[in-house]
Amino acid sequence: MKNLAKDKRFALIAGVGLILVGLVRLVMPHDDFPVGQPHKEINFEISDGASGTRIANDLVAFGVIKKSSVFIKDFTSNKIAQGISPGVHLIHTHITSRLAIAELLDQKRVINSVKVIEGNTLSDVLKILKSNSHIDSKYAGLSSIKNPFDPKVSNLEGVTYPANYSFPRNTKLVDAVSAMVSRFSSSTEFASLLAAKGKYSPYQLLIIASMVQIEGDSNSYERVAQVIFNRLAIGMPLQLNSTVQYAAGLRGKIALSNKSTQISSPYNTYRNQGLPPTPISIAGPSAIKATLHPMKGDWLYFITVKPGDTRFTNSFSEFSKWNTEFNNNVANGVFK
Repeated sequence: MKNLAKDKRFALIAGVGLILVGLVRLVMPHDDFPVGQPHKEINFEISDGASGTRIANDLVAFGVIKKSSVFIKDFTSNKIAQGISPGVHLIHTHITSRLAIAELLDQKRVINSVKVIEGNTLSDVLKILKSNSHIDSKYAGLSSIKNPFDPKVSNLEGVTYPANYSFPRNTKLVDAVSAMVSRFSSSTEFASLLAAKGKYSPYQLLIIASMVQIEGDSNSYERVAQVIFNRLAIGMPLQLNSTVQYAAGLRGKIALSNKSTQISSPYNTYRNQGLPPTPISIAGPSAIKATLHPMKGDWLYFITVKPGDTRFTNSFSEFSKWNTEFNNNVANGVFK
């Protein structure tokens, strides 16, 4: 009986050993190209909406990877891999699936990429797209894109998401813009605006955030937002240079003339009370967050006296002194 028990234990151990060997073969398949032996680079195109399986099969067909099943496993287990963008990518052939994913995620390997940044206007976005050789630059169909806040709003200012994009060859301009708007409407920033409670609508909050984006910086966004809310609360005109610059095409100007503050435009917040009709730029995540969670304070005035030195006060006389200091700094070339 003892010998039989030993035989059974041996058989069990042997069986487990066989299972482990089998598992090792499953975990370490010889279905990947060897590490460190890449071949030539090729242009690899991913169509818009392509699934991980489609990408895997195409990678195999072009000799980039050995087995689609390995790529699919790595792709589904890597959340970052979901950020692989459509377009043309420069990629090595004869590489592992993990390296293929890394190269597809590398924005430096994206050919004819489109970079949309915080502070861009819709006009900027359209110019960037028109200058890209992969984009069919005809404007046809833009009016069909709906504003995610309100389908009745035809203006798309501020609702294209800031990110790096890459589009397949011959992508229509309307499809590229639509992809950017869709990216925004699926973002956490859009969701946070929709969830906000209070006096202002989600779209009005985006308008405020767009002004915060241009008027402030990462160190002052929360206080700039509070100044705007404070002025709105007492019926004070916003008197923001950024809105006049937007209306008059004067972006980048450090100072505005008295004449420019008198232009007739709904975006002229020197002449009109309340908010402009639309955003004036793309607001980034930080500006939106600051708008939703401003720093509490009684400030009504702010001014960037010199680069990196933005000051806030509720005293007009103090603001006037700072404004004189600002004008001296402009005259002395401090802002150059």
